[in-house]
Amino acid sequence: MAGGGGEAGACAVSPPPLQGLQLVQQGAEARLYRGQFLGRAAVVKLRFSKRYRHPALEERLSRRRTAQEARSLLRCRRAGISAPVVYFVDYVSNCIYLEDIVESTTVRDYITSVQQSGKDTSNLFLLAEKIGEVLARMHDEDLIHGDLTTSNMLLRPPVEELDLVLIDFGLSFISGLPEDKGVDLYVLEKAFLSTHPNTDTLFEALLKKYSATSKKSSLVIKKLDEVRLRGRKRSMVG
Repeated sequence: MAGGGGEAGACAVSPPPLQGLQLVQQGAEARLYRGQFLGRAAVVKLRFSKRYRHPALEERLSRRRTAQEARSLLRCRRAGISAPVVYFVDYVSNCIYLEDIVESTTVRDYITSVQQSGKDTSNLFLLAEKIGEVLARMHDEDLIHGDLTTSNMLLRPPVEELDLVLIDFGLSFISGLPEDKGVDLYVLEKAFLSTHPNTDTLFEALLKKYSATSKKSSLVIKKLDEVRLRGRKRSMVG
Protein backbone atom coordinates (compact mmCIF):
# COMPACT_ATOMS: atom_id res chain seq x y z
CA MET A 1 0.00 0.00 0.00
CA ALA A 2 1.56 3.25 -1.13
CA GLY A 3 2.05 6.00 1.39
CA GLY A 4 0.81 9.55 0.98
CA GLY A 5 -1.45 12.23 2.34
CA GLY A 6 -5.15 11.92 3.11
CA GLU A 7 -7.57 11.79 0.22
CA ALA A 8 -10.25 14.42 -0.21
CA GLY A 9 -12.94 11.81 -0.72
CA ALA A 10 -12.16 9.92 2.45
CA CYS A 11 -14.40 10.17 5.47
CA ALA A 12 -12.90 10.95 8.87
CA VAL A 13 -12.61 7.84 11.00
CA SER A 14 -11.39 7.05 14.48
CA PRO A 15 -8.37 4.77 14.72
CA PRO A 16 -9.06 1.19 15.79
CA PRO A 17 -8.74 0.50 19.53
CA LEU A 18 -5.24 -0.97 19.59
CA GLN A 19 -2.84 -0.49 22.48
CA GLY A 20 0.10 1.73 21.55
CA LEU A 21 -1.49 2.48 18.20
CA GLN A 22 0.63 4.40 15.71
CA LEU A 23 -0.23 5.45 12.18
CA VAL A 24 2.55 4.21 9.89
CA GLN A 25 1.08 4.50 6.42
CA GLN A 26 -1.72 6.32 4.62
CA GLY A 27 -2.99 5.10 1.26
CA ALA A 28 -5.82 5.83 -1.13
CA GLU A 29 -8.00 3.03 0.27
CA ALA A 30 -6.76 2.34 3.79
CA ARG A 31 -4.66 3.39 6.75
CA LEU A 32 -2.06 1.14 8.32
CA TYR A 33 -1.42 1.21 12.07
CA ARG A 34 1.13 -0.59 14.21
CA GLY A 35 0.68 -1.68 17.83
CA GLN A 36 -0.20 -4.65 20.05
CA PHE A 37 -3.09 -7.09 19.69
CA LEU A 38 -3.59 -9.50 22.60
CA GLY A 39 0.06 -9.14 23.51
CA ARG A 40 1.35 -9.75 19.99
CA ALA A 41 3.03 -7.28 17.65
CA ALA A 42 0.43 -6.43 15.04
CA VAL A 43 -0.47 -4.15 12.19
CA VAL A 44 -4.04 -3.05 11.57
CA LYS A 45 -5.29 -2.25 8.10
CA LEU A 46 -8.33 0.02 8.27
CA ARG A 47 -10.34 0.66 5.13
CA PHE A 48 -12.08 4.02 5.22
CA SER A 49 -15.26 5.16 3.52
CA LYS A 50 -15.37 7.42 0.47
CA ARG A 51 -17.85 10.31 0.41
CA TYR A 52 -18.36 10.06 -3.34
CA ARG A 53 -19.79 6.54 -3.09
CA HIS A 54 -23.33 5.68 -2.08
CA PRO A 55 -23.17 4.49 1.56
CA ALA A 56 -24.80 1.11 0.81
CA LEU A 57 -22.45 0.48 -2.11
CA GLU A 58 -19.46 1.60 -0.09
CA GLU A 59 -20.37 -0.78 2.73
CA ARG A 60 -20.69 -3.74 0.35
CA LEU A 61 -17.43 -2.94 -1.47
CA SER A 62 -15.41 -2.43 1.71
CA ARG A 63 -16.74 -5.58 3.33
CA ARG A 64 -16.11 -7.62 0.17
CA ARG A 65 -12.54 -6.37 -0.19
CA THR A 66 -11.79 -6.88 3.48
CA ALA A 67 -13.10 -10.44 3.31
CA GLN A 68 -11.20 -11.18 0.10
CA GLU A 69 -7.94 -9.88 1.52
CA ALA A 70 -8.30 -12.08 4.60
CA ARG A 71 -9.18 -15.12 2.45
CA SER A 72 -6.20 -14.49 0.18
CA LEU A 73 -3.79 -14.35 3.10
CA LEU A 74 -5.21 -17.60 4.48
CA ARG A 75 -5.04 -19.21 1.04
CA CYS A 76 -1.35 -18.30 0.82
CA ARG A 77 -0.54 -19.76 4.19
CA ARG A 78 -2.44 -22.98 3.46
CA ALA A 79 -0.33 -23.33 0.31
CA GLY A 80 2.88 -22.88 2.29
CA ILE A 81 3.48 -19.35 0.98
CA SER A 82 4.73 -16.97 3.65
CA ALA A 83 2.23 -14.20 4.43
CA PRO A 84 1.20 -12.39 7.63
CA VAL A 85 -0.97 -14.34 10.07
CA VAL A 86 -4.54 -13.03 10.23
CA TYR A 87 -5.33 -12.45 13.91
CA PHE A 88 -8.81 -10.98 13.61
CA VAL A 89 -11.19 -9.48 11.03
CA ASP A 90 -13.67 -6.80 12.09
CA TYR A 91 -16.31 -6.53 9.37
CA VAL A 92 -18.12 -3.68 11.14
CA SER A 93 -15.17 -1.26 10.90
CA ASN A 94 -13.49 -3.13 8.00
CA CYS A 95 -10.27 -3.71 9.93
CA ILE A 96 -7.87 -6.60 9.53
CA TYR A 97 -5.54 -7.33 12.44
CA LEU A 98 -2.37 -8.94 11.09
CA GLU A 99 0.97 -10.25 12.25
CA ASP A 100 3.63 -7.54 12.25
CA ILE A 101 6.71 -8.85 10.44
CA VAL A 102 9.06 -7.27 12.96
CA GLU A 103 12.34 -5.77 11.72
CA SER A 104 11.58 -6.84 8.17
CA THR A 105 12.90 -5.05 5.09
CA THR A 106 11.00 -4.43 1.88
CA VAL A 107 12.45 -6.09 -1.19
CA ARG A 108 12.54 -2.61 -2.71
CA ASP A 109 14.84 -1.30 0.02
CA TYR A 110 16.99 -4.43 -0.03
CA ILE A 111 17.63 -4.29 -3.78
CA THR A 112 18.38 -0.57 -3.60
CA SER A 113 20.81 -0.99 -0.70
CA VAL A 114 22.73 -3.79 -2.44
CA GLN A 115 22.96 -1.80 -5.66
CA GLN A 116 24.15 1.34 -3.87
CA SER A 117 26.69 -0.54 -1.75
CA GLY A 118 28.64 -1.71 -4.79
CA LYS A 119 28.88 -5.17 -3.25
CA ASP A 120 28.44 -8.51 -4.99
CA THR A 121 24.95 -8.65 -6.51
CA SER A 122 24.78 -12.44 -6.91
CA ASN A 123 22.37 -12.61 -3.97
CA LEU A 124 19.94 -10.44 -5.95
CA PHE A 125 19.67 -13.17 -8.58
CA LEU A 126 18.89 -15.68 -5.84
CA LEU A 127 16.24 -13.26 -4.58
CA ALA A 128 14.77 -12.88 -8.08
CA GLU A 129 14.54 -16.67 -8.36
CA LYS A 130 12.89 -16.84 -4.94
CA ILE A 131 10.28 -14.29 -6.02
CA GLY A 132 9.63 -16.21 -9.24
CA GLU A 133 9.18 -19.46 -7.33
CA VAL A 134 6.79 -17.93 -4.77
CA LEU A 135 4.67 -16.21 -7.42
CA ALA A 136 4.47 -19.41 -9.44
CA ARG A 137 3.13 -21.26 -6.42
CA MET A 138 0.68 -18.43 -5.71
CA HIS A 139 -0.63 -18.46 -9.28
CA ASP A 140 -0.93 -22.25 -9.25
CA GLU A 141 -3.37 -21.67 -6.38
CA ASP A 142 -5.31 -19.39 -8.79
CA LEU A 143 -4.62 -16.42 -6.53
CA ILE A 144 -4.03 -13.08 -8.24
CA HIS A 145 -2.31 -10.48 -6.07
CA GLY A 146 -3.42 -7.44 -8.07
CA ASP A 147 -0.71 -5.04 -6.87
CA LEU A 148 2.65 -6.77 -7.17
CA THR A 149 5.55 -4.43 -6.43
CA THR A 150 8.82 -4.85 -4.55
CA SER A 151 7.28 -2.68 -1.80
CA ASN A 152 4.65 -5.38 -1.23
CA MET A 153 7.25 -8.03 -0.53
CA LEU A 154 9.16 -8.27 2.75
CA LEU A 155 12.29 -10.10 3.86
CA ARG A 156 12.37 -11.41 7.40
CA PRO A 157 15.65 -10.90 9.28
CA PRO A 158 18.33 -11.86 8.59
CA VAL A 159 17.69 -10.64 5.05
CA GLU A 160 20.49 -12.79 3.64
CA GLU A 161 18.31 -15.87 4.16
CA LEU A 162 15.80 -14.48 1.63
CA ASP A 163 12.74 -15.47 3.70
CA LEU A 164 10.17 -13.78 1.46
CA VAL A 165 6.78 -12.60 2.75
CA LEU A 166 3.98 -11.37 0.48
CA ILE A 167 1.81 -8.55 1.84
CA ASP A 168 -1.02 -6.17 0.87
CA PHE A 169 -3.62 -8.35 -0.83
CA GLY A 170 -6.20 -5.55 -0.89
CA LEU A 171 -6.72 -5.88 -4.66
CA SER A 172 -6.44 -9.67 -4.80
CA PHE A 173 -8.94 -12.04 -6.37
CA ILE A 174 -9.31 -15.66 -7.43
CA SER A 175 -8.91 -16.55 -11.10
CA GLY A 176 -7.59 -19.48 -13.10
CA LEU A 177 -7.31 -17.41 -16.29
CA PRO A 178 -3.80 -17.17 -17.79
CA GLU A 179 -4.68 -13.60 -18.83
CA ASP A 180 -5.13 -12.49 -15.21
CA LYS A 181 -1.89 -14.15 -14.16
CA GLY A 182 -0.07 -12.60 -17.11
CA VAL A 183 -1.36 -9.15 -16.15
CA ASP A 184 -0.24 -9.78 -12.55
CA LEU A 185 3.30 -10.44 -13.81
CA TYR A 186 3.15 -7.44 -16.15
CA VAL A 187 2.22 -5.14 -13.27
CA LEU A 188 5.24 -6.44 -11.37
CA GLU A 189 7.53 -6.10 -14.39
CA LYS A 190 6.57 -2.45 -14.92
CA ALA A 191 6.98 -1.66 -11.22
CA PHE A 192 10.21 -3.65 -10.94
CA LEU A 193 12.00 -2.09 -13.90
CA SER A 194 10.85 1.46 -13.12
CA THR A 195 11.81 1.23 -9.44
CA HIS A 196 15.08 -0.61 -10.07
CA PRO A 197 16.68 0.60 -13.33
CA ASN A 198 19.08 -1.68 -15.22
CA THR A 199 17.68 -4.85 -13.66
CA ASP A 200 16.37 -6.51 -16.82
CA THR A 201 18.54 -9.58 -16.21
CA LEU A 202 17.16 -9.87 -12.68
CA PHE A 203 13.60 -9.90 -13.95
CA GLU A 204 14.54 -12.43 -16.63
CA ALA A 205 15.87 -14.69 -13.86
CA LEU A 206 12.59 -14.22 -12.00
CA LEU A 207 10.52 -15.25 -15.02
CA LYS A 208 12.79 -18.20 -15.77
CA LYS A 209 12.28 -19.56 -12.26
CA TYR A 210 8.54 -18.86 -12.50
CA SER A 211 8.36 -20.87 -15.72
CA ALA A 212 10.32 -23.75 -14.21
CA THR A 213 8.16 -23.85 -11.07
CA SER A 214 4.59 -23.26 -12.26
CA LYS A 215 2.61 -26.15 -13.70
CA LYS A 216 0.71 -23.70 -15.90
CA SER A 217 3.47 -21.30 -16.90
CA SER A 218 3.46 -21.73 -20.69
CA LEU A 219 0.04 -20.15 -21.18
CA VAL A 220 0.75 -17.47 -18.57
CA ILE A 221 4.02 -16.39 -20.20
CA LYS A 222 2.28 -16.35 -23.58
CA LYS A 223 -0.36 -14.01 -22.14
CA LEU A 224 2.36 -11.89 -20.55
CA ASP A 225 3.92 -11.41 -23.99
CA GLU A 226 0.53 -10.40 -25.39
CA VAL A 227 -0.02 -7.90 -22.57
CA ARG A 228 3.44 -6.43 -23.18
CA LEU A 229 2.61 -5.98 -26.86
CA ARG A 230 -0.66 -4.23 -26.01
CA GLY A 231 1.21 -1.97 -23.61
CA ARG A 232 3.76 -1.00 -26.27
CA LYS A 233 1.00 -0.24 -28.76
CA ARG A 234 -0.77 2.00 -26.26
CA SER A 235 2.51 3.82 -25.58
CA MET A 236 3.03 4.43 -29.29
CA VAL A 237 -0.54 5.71 -29.75
CA GLY A 238 -0.51 7.79 -26.57
